[in-house]
Amino acid sequence: MSEKYFEVLQRASLFLEKAGREPKVAEILLLHHLQISKEQLLMKWRDSIQESSVEAIEKDILTHVETGVPVQHLTKEEHFYGRVFEVNQHVLIPRPETEELVQQVIQQAKTMEQPITIVDVGTGSGVIAITLALELPGSRVFATDISEKALAVAKRNAQAMKADVTFLEGNFLEPFLDINQTADIIVSNPPYIPWSQSEELQDTVKNFDPELALFAENNGLAAYHAILRQMKTMKLSDQSILAFEIGFDQSEAITNMIRQNLPSREVFTVKDINDKDRILLAYVIRG
Repeated sequence: MSEKYFEVLQRASLFLEKAGREPKVAEILLLHHLQISKEQLLMKWRDSIQESSVEAIEKDILTHVETGVPVQHLTKEEHFYGRVFEVNQHVLIPRPETEELVQQVIQQAKTMEQPITIVDVGTGSGVIAITLALELPGSRVFATDISEKALAVAKRNAQAMKADVTFLEGNFLEPFLDINQTADIIVSNPPYIPWSQSEELQDTVKNFDPELALFAENNGLAAYHAILRQMKTMKLSDQSILAFEIGFDQSEAITNMIRQNLPSREVFTVKDINDKDRILLAYVIRG
């Protein structure tokens, strides 16, 4: 006899929990393989599910349990700021904290004289740049990344969502400096995890997210050093803002770095939903 939707979900969730994995992965994979919404799942709750679908779901769940491969690599997608983005092994899987960074940038941008130019440094899958382009119509949005494969993912996402973003390949701000444009907002979620903490990460992260997007030398601060050095030579408008996502214990160090490299900045830190230091904003005070 065919199993019901709720029976498959309950059994898979329990299997994941006993294996030390997140039970919610079962629902994600069920919705993905059946191509239905959560609302449709509730409507079909007691309907029978095809055996072939059950086998496909179980195969992915077993792969996730045994290898730690992120569910996003199995579904090839992740939700961010109300949209669905393509992701794969070449890009960092976007986190909820980065949605908070985007929200802060949007709030700041709406107080600025329009139109504005935004640069997303180290764009990865493009979630920051694309979201800002769609949420702030009329803005000029540029996105850089040193990884050609990451940029390919970002470009596909932008095309799928009809977002007007100019992608530039190169190290942090270097390709933007080459085109000699003036920027109003510099935003970045750079690699900021120290290599010394690599063993503390879950296998779903350390074994699958690209190292280039996770880890940085100098106790996790190397990327911030590089971006700030490059900012010294770039054109900034009178209303420029710098917005970084940071590690929860890096606020003081990065604040000092900004003041040392860009002494005309007013700097403050914003806590995330978990009450941890997560976003650092610096205002330009032009002399």
